[in-house]
Amino acid sequence: MTNIISIWLAAIILGFLALDILVLGWDVPLFLARKLMAFIEYLAFWR
Repeated sequence: MTNIISIWLAAIILGFLALDILVLGWDVPLFLARKLMAFIEYLAFWR
């Protein structure tokens, strides 16, 4: 991944989180964190 792509990706992610904080009320990061934890537990099972 080049530096330009990583900067754009970080800007998009930070913009999405800022939009969520200002407009939607913090629901999306919490939802994604819960799904990530479930996915990690699923992967640990198959190890």
